[in-house]
Amino acid sequence: MDINLLPPEKLAENAKIKLNVCEHEVDMYWKVAIEVLEVIAENNRKGEPTLMVVPYGPLGPYARIAELVNKYRISLKNCCFINMDEYLNDDKTYIDYNHPLSFRGGMDRTFYSKIDDELNVLPENRIFPEPGKEHIVMDKIREYGKLDMVFGGVGINGHYAFNEPEENVTAEEFATRETRVLKITRETKTINAFMNCGANLDAIPDWCITVGMKEMLMAKKVRMCMPRDWNAGALRKVILGDVTASVPCSLFQNHPDAMLYAAAVATACPVPEIRVYNK
Repeated sequence: MDINLLPPEKLAENAKIKLNVCEHEVDMYWKVAIEVLEVIAENNRKGEPTLMVVPYGPLGPYARIAELVNKYRISLKNCCFINMDEYLNDDKTYIDYNHPLSFRGGMDRTFYSKIDDELNVLPENRIFPEPGKEHIVMDKIREYGKLDMVFGGVGINGHYAFNEPEENVTAEEFATRETRVLKITRETKTINAFMNCGANLDAIPDWCITVGMKEMLMAKKVRMCMPRDWNAGALRKVILGDVTASVPCSLFQNHPDAMLYAAAVATACPVPEIRVYNK
């Protein structure tokens, strides 16, 4: 079976990861926001804390989470949010908090500043992986005795957070990758430049720090988001292809509760169209 030729309506029945197709991008963001808050509300009801690994992108769920938190008075006081990743300078230090591309600054501007103070995540529980202190992420998982959920977007080459594809390693080896500093691939730099800074490749840092696949595979729930037309090629590899380190999100085929939310445009057949031009 050529996975690139499979009609979109046949993807779910052949998928090795549960696929939830949304008519529009915004529908996906509401679904993710609701699912995040269901986990938090259930833990609050049981008197338990919530630990999540969260992205800076896609940003869509955050406005909706903030709206629902404030409207329905869902407390985030007992939550700990670990962000997936951050850009680094060439000397392997964080880019400046006020840099337009900074995920640390962006989370404050986009999310934390929108939540009513009496409901907000405590400042000490807003965590980013940090160069030289990579152990913090696994320490938190051990402290809480669980990782409730991880959600985030899937990259153009099927990566999750900044866990870029690796060649010449097995899927099993890749699944052991912990939080670490690494170099961003040219494919990721290109799509991030296209999305964020007018395709100026020089504006995207070469380095990052990322939560590893090992930590994220420990989550009770894994949710992936693919809202763009350029996600189509990777989507099919993730849900229909082999489990391989060259397509990082394919590793979630082995997870007991993984789901991929996709906008309809991301399910299109990623093959060249035949166009007839008038001469």
